[in-house]
Amino acid sequence: MNTPQVDVALVQQVLSNMPDPETGRGMLKQNQLRDIRVEGSTVHLTVALTTHSAILWEDVCREVRERILAGIPTIEEVVIERVVHPRPAPRLGQIGLTAKSVIAVGSGKGGVGKSTIAACLAYALARAGSRVGLLDADVYGPSIPQLTGTAETKGVATDGNKIVPVIKDGIPIMSIGYLIPPDQAVIWRGPMLHGAVMQFLRDTQWGELDYLIVDMPPGTGDVAITLSQALPLTGAVVVCTPQQLALLDAVKAVAMFRKVNIPVLGMVENMSGFLCPECGKQYDIFGKGGARAKAEELDVPFLGEVPIVPALRERGDAGTTAENLSDPLLGPYLTRVAWQLVKHLAERAARQPITPQLPVLG
Repeated sequence: MNTPQVDVALVQQVLSNMPDPETGRGMLKQNQLRDIRVEGSTVHLTVALTTHSAILWEDVCREVRERILAGIPTIEEVVIERVVHPRPAPRLGQIGLTAKSVIAVGSGKGGVGKSTIAACLAYALARAGSRVGLLDADVYGPSIPQLTGTAETKGVATDGNKIVPVIKDGIPIMSIGYLIPPDQAVIWRGPMLHGAVMQFLRDTQWGELDYLIVDMPPGTGDVAITLSQALPLTGAVVVCTPQQLALLDAVKAVAMFRKVNIPVLGMVENMSGFLCPECGKQYDIFGKGGARAKAEELDVPFLGEVPIVPALRERGDAGTTAENLSDPLLGPYLTRVAWQLVKHLAERAARQPITPQLPVLG
């Protein structure tokens, strides 16, 4: 039996249907698998990936390596050089926001840790290497300034007609909390709420983003409608706790997003058991696994669970939420939620590749 000669063409054949995690289109055709050369039993190549899929870079390189080793038995080693593949973000809708993905983080009720999960999701994506913005659209109860340690910010700067966001830990952040005293309530009807959210989206200098994470108000209401009308949202993440009472409201949140044509990207089970820092034993205070079961019932991806850990609350109170990603106990849970989200987006893109968009001029 003749062993086929290993050359660049054979390597390209093995990698011909390797999808780009951002667009779902073939990486080979987009020149994201290049500089291929074969030296004896070793293949060298460059893998170019966008910052949008930064949290999946290791997984993609591992799959490239495995495809080559499985498809060409005579190859014993694959050496990969990883580089950033530049791909500009499109302008979304008519508001001028330049972002590849806009993710709404919502819940059916308050008190389930939605804002904490939204902030941690933004931090996890940014830490992986993505360009991330964080919009606090919870106008009636803005929590993002406190969670990010920017609550002392009084007012925001402007540059011409644009609002300059607060930058913390490399993430541009905008919240109504920067514009009102902390002890003052926002008493607005729908039109004013709509106007504020639109202004934050349209008039903030977000820059070019891979992800804009939007912390939604709890419950179902005006903000989801505003977002669905203003720009094409990538989808929503629903946060809930395990007990039945919270799940009843989470079901309503899923129904609301679907009603306004916002895809539901997944559910997160927060407060999923208390992990004792002294003995390491887990106590299921609110039960466990309810969100996973409900996600399966609703045909919604389950993105992961986050346990009750005192340090999570302590860092939120101290405004050091970013430190949760470095916590040896909490970090893996939070990172996995972000990883699952981007992995789901990549799988969706592979099923329905995103067509290239012409740049908007003027």
